[in-house]
Amino acid sequence: MSHPLITIYHNPKCGTSRNTLALIQNTGVEPVVVDYVKNPPSKAELKDLISQMGCSVRDVLREKGTPFAELDLANTKWTDEELLDFIGQHPILLNRPIVKTELGAKLCRPSEAVLDILPLPQKAAFSKEDGEQVVDANGNRVSP
Repeated sequence: MSHPLITIYHNPKCGTSRNTLALIQNTGVEPVVVDYVKNPPSKAELKDLISQMGCSVRDVLREKGTPFAELDLANTKWTDEELLDFIGQHPILLNRPIVKTELGAKLCRPSEAVLDILPLPQKAAFSKEDGEQVVDANGNRVSP
């Protein structure tokens, strides 16, 4: 049986990103993991991802722990093209994790948002690193 292709734009230092990766793996699929800080997507790839997510470039910018403030990126003078250039120069500006599956692409914050686009069911119970249960023993999503 072939597995669906799933790609995660991942930052291994980010708990939300690690939890999202683990939720993908809980379906029995090993995704393509792109450490976007070390191997940033091209401008064309970013445009394609943002288009698939149906959001704006500003929606994928991360402020916390990035040069967002120093670069004055809250300023509305910056065009989408310029913002994409900034992400290219400082990949940490890309919010994470972004997951792409055959069902779509999504910024998975909180991590359980990935459940909306996973083509296969969860195989086991799952709790986040902080202990919050997300999936029960039957593989069903737990309501907060």
